[in-house]
Amino acid sequence: MPESLLNVWQKTVARHGARIALTQATDNARCTFRELDARARAWAEQHTGARLRGRAVAFSTSNGIAWFEILLGLWHADAVAVPLDPGEPPEELRSLTAALRGAAWWDGAALQTTAGKPRRFDAEDCLIKLTSGSTGAPQPLVFTAAQLLADGRQVMRGMGITARDVNYALIPCGHSYGLGNLVLPLVAAGVPLVCGSAPFPHAIAEDFARWKPSVFPGVPALWRALAASEVQLRGLRLAISAGAPLSAEVAGEFFARHGMHVHSFYGSSETGGVSYDRNGRDTLAGRVGHALPGVKLQVLAGQRLLVTSAAVLTRGNRRRRGARGQWVMADLVERDARGSLQLLGRRGTFVKIAGRRVNLADISVRLRALPGVSDAWVAVSEGAESVLLGAALATTLSPAEIRAAARAHLPAWKMPKVLLTFPALPLTPRGKLETAALRQGLFRGASARR
Repeated sequence: MPESLLNVWQKTVARHGARIALTQATDNARCTFRELDARARAWAEQHTGARLRGRAVAFSTSNGIAWFEILLGLWHADAVAVPLDPGEPPEELRSLTAALRGAAWWDGAALQTTAGKPRRFDAEDCLIKLTSGSTGAPQPLVFTAAQLLADGRQVMRGMGITARDVNYALIPCGHSYGLGNLVLPLVAAGVPLVCGSAPFPHAIAEDFARWKPSVFPGVPALWRALAASEVQLRGLRLAISAGAPLSAEVAGEFFARHGMHVHSFYGSSETGGVSYDRNGRDTLAGRVGHALPGVKLQVLAGQRLLVTSAAVLTRGNRRRRGARGQWVMADLVERDARGSLQLLGRRGTFVKIAGRRVNLADISVRLRALPGVSDAWVAVSEGAESVLLGAALATTLSPAEIRAAARAHLPAWKMPKVLLTFPALPLTPRGKLETAALRQGLFRGASARR
């Protein structure tokens, strides 16, 4: 019988019961592994009448004791957890639960059950991830305990994280990045968490001075802010960046100021962790490292990446015990002789401009390689009679300086007609590019800025 996450958690409680499992930096609340398990059991007992066994339940709350109380409580109730981003309004929770044919959603104070007959999931199913929905409505990805455990263990082994560490939690626990780097290490190996107070350098520094976390999984926006700050992160031994590519410029600035590397980590909702920069030098070169332990990578035709791993979402082979899933990533990659990956942009980004086929990812890579440019995003206008090519860049250069520098690397017909510059490209709370805002900024009244 496959190992359940609840069984793994019970072993963790037996081994680490009296140790502090969670610390909330916002209010200094703390609880041990044994206390957290007791709270989860009480939550499950309180909702025994809701008939949650084998059914999906959505919840949305901030990182902290309550988040884990609900997650573990759902597993005690044999339910399938659907963690959503913090701050989702009740109506969105209700509609997402209905779309999943779930049994209930947590409104922040009580469990609200749905009308109709909810879907019953397989016994090994325990968690549903939702994709970011950047191309439409979020898609549910149903994961088994074996897949989630494989991801957490591969991440811990590749990064050298043990129960002697303390994770610093600012990224949402419900995001795939948070699940693999924060939730699974706590559940499967007893790696405690300090839930951070606020995503600002001085608040982060105060949390480190008081609670001494040793591992910090963050997103590029956080590392950019910390690279420009004089604050000290006392006790930090491992800085990890994921959610979006970290520019070599920011990695270099952080190393120069703080004397330590940021280690790039790459993965997806469908695959869990894929690659990791173990020594930090790949990140300084704009790369995302080598395959994690247990992950096999193959670069296919067209620079597509095939990922094979026990952590990968599987479809037809879901019921085969020990099956390893395969997934072709949406990103285009380049792999050097040492096996280190560089991200080149997204697949499916070819457009026709004046009858010529243009790869937007290729233009992004060329712009990003310009001196003084730390990041770039390229898009075309939608719904117009003629296609308008635009680019948003993280740089201190002016559009005129960018055009002058880019002429040696881009033919005139590939040169973006609209350029917007930012100190840093805007990101969502998950660390993804805020593409809707960038697109609106590029193409609303764009003719006046050509």
